[in-house]
Amino acid sequence: MKLVVTVVGQDRVGIIAGVTSVLADNEVNVISINQTILDGIFNMIMMCEVSDSADLSIIQKDLKAEGERLGVQILAQNAAIFLSMHRVG
Repeated sequence: MKLVVTVVGQDRVGIIAGVTSVLADNEVNVISINQTILDGIFNMIMMCEVSDSADLSIIQKDLKAEGERLGVQILAQNAAIFLSMHRVG
């Protein structure tokens, strides 16, 4: 299963390290990553892969906890659902 992981919040040291540590702990593989900082606001989107047997709710819970620790919002969604929700036309 592919996941879309988004991170938004005030820029600070350790955001990427914190997010990728949680993903690695949950055996999530990062396929691609794009991040930027606009006027002090950190914005990152990652495309990831995880086994079909993985429990998405546990990954989401762990990322939410890490987001609270870092002061950012982290969302993980099934890529198929994310893409169908954001399809234009």
